[in-house]
Amino acid sequence: MNILLETNILSFPGLGIGEFEINKTAFSLFGRDVAWYGIIVTLAIISVCAVVYYKAKKTEISTDDILDYFIYCIIFGIIGTRLYYVIFDGIGNYIVSDRGVWGNITGTLYNIVAVWEGGLAIYGGIISVALTIAVVSKIKHISFLKILDMGGHAALLGQAIGRWGNFFNAEAHGGETTVFCRMGIKNSLGVTHYYHPTFLYESLWNITGFLLICLLHKKVRRKYDGQTFLWYVTWYGLGRMFIEGLRTDSLYIGNTGIRVSQLLAFCLFIGGAVTLSVMRFMIIKKNSRAVTADTDVADSVESADGVECSVDNAEVSTDSVGEADIKSGGQDDERGDN
Repeated sequence: MNILLETNILSFPGLGIGEFEINKTAFSLFGRDVAWYGIIVTLAIISVCAVVYYKAKKTEISTDDILDYFIYCIIFGIIGTRLYYVIFDGIGNYIVSDRGVWGNITGTLYNIVAVWEGGLAIYGGIISVALTIAVVSKIKHISFLKILDMGGHAALLGQAIGRWGNFFNAEAHGGETTVFCRMGIKNSLGVTHYYHPTFLYESLWNITGFLLICLLHKKVRRKYDGQTFLWYVTWYGLGRMFIEGLRTDSLYIGNTGIRVSQLLAFCLFIGGAVTLSVMRFMIIKKNSRAVTADTDVADSVESADGVECSVDNAEVSTDSVGEADIKSGGQDDERGDN
């Protein structure tokens, strides 16, 4: 389980930022500490809701329905992020076994739900939110893929903001490094070590993806439901796949040494890229067939016009012969009169 210091002394010497102290607690309310992490995560959730609400106004989906999605997705999203972390961190770390039956149960449940002591995993939230959207969409008879499109795009902005919660806790960093953007963390012995600020890498990667998808929406017309969500999982998976490899606090699959988030990111990237390529090929093929069908119709019309022209020409020729016969008959009559 994560044990966080109340205050941390950080620095970014490569960026010209010297040592400064940061407290993980923002303020106290009614005797309870309110952590910066919680505030940042709340702002991230609000940003996601704002983007989804803005996009929903351009569709036929009612704001009441969107509000229902918000309520269920926030509740089950938080549950999912915590359960994912607890499962892969090792459920044994949260089980209490020295307080009697009821004490063991309540103590274990407390450890599992104690998000204020650290321990959330974004992939658990993504999975649980996607499942929640699927269920709510089924009940409300709303397109599951349309909601995923709105949620996926918004998630990039929310994740970019949410990563700054790790900054206030001085966590989720990478191994030691000398890169220009290194982050210094002074330990309890007064020694400063410099690490990859992976929270910063992921935040910048996500905000870049959010802006790119905004640009794609303006320049490229979305061709099918689910396309924006595929852009999201492909972009996020690509970045997280590399960034996760730098982190020192990764969750692993048992004792395999395989980072669960890195493996999942790889699968999302490959799955998203392949699906986007297949869909693009199918659309090109469909458009090609449509162009061929239009050409055939045009050729048929052209042929029909040619036949009509031939008939018209034949009628004109017939009329010309008739006129010639009339003129010839008239001349004969004149000769007879003479």
